[in-house]
Amino acid sequence: MATPRVADDLHLALRLADAADALTLRSFRRHDLAIETKPDFTPVSEADIDVERQLRALLGVERPLDSIVGEEFGGGASTGRRWILDPIDGTKNFVRGVPVWATLIALAVDDSCVVGVVSAPALGRRWWGAHGLGAYTRGPEDSVDRALHVSAIRNIADASLSVSDPVGWPVGALQRLQDAVWHSRAYGDFWSHLLVAEGAVDIAAEPALSLWDMAALVAIVEEAGGRITTFDGADVLGGTGALTTNALLHDAAMMLVSDASG
Repeated sequence: MATPRVADDLHLALRLADAADALTLRSFRRHDLAIETKPDFTPVSEADIDVERQLRALLGVERPLDSIVGEEFGGGASTGRRWILDPIDGTKNFVRGVPVWATLIALAVDDSCVVGVVSAPALGRRWWGAHGLGAYTRGPEDSVDRALHVSAIRNIADASLSVSDPVGWPVGALQRLQDAVWHSRAYGDFWSHLLVAEGAVDIAAEPALSLWDMAALVAIVEEAGGRITTFDGADVLGGTGALTTNALLHDAAMMLVSDASG
């Protein structure tokens, strides 16, 4: 059962997403957008920096006692109440004018992600969830908020899979998984995992992700009835990479992607 505090935190996270959307949409497809390369050779735009600064400033006013961890400015807290921010997930898409990118906002309390909001304004869609409050989405085709529910597919041979790319997978794991399922597509990034929450995809997997790439997905996926873990079944808050399923297929998928099955 949700507490009043969780509902308040979700409301705040949605307000943060509104603020982020206003900034990102102003910068999207802007020809003079400044872009740099980080030490890991991934791009960062001035919009990434501006959004995280804005969200940190708002949280400093609204939740001054909470910790903040973000992709661009870091943060070392691992317990207590901590907001986990990815200002633009899908920066490579963002800087090339591809509309598949989003701001990811999560609240973790100790080892539990209790609130998650993913806002993809160029797609006109947002997803959100909070413990005890369910998971929902709203897009151009929706006249009201739509409750999210994972699929009921039980046989992996009938499953639809989404991944991002073949980089970073355990040897043979991606091929094993693709060979086992009915259908495979590379929707990529946050979208793969949220399509599982919507019931449109049954399995999503990415082997190399950071905390801020995954935290916002947790409450949404779990409240929709799904399961999200690392490839070896651990909590994503303490690991890298994410395997998201409708829960019914999780053990079978995990066997296929783990090093032990090679």
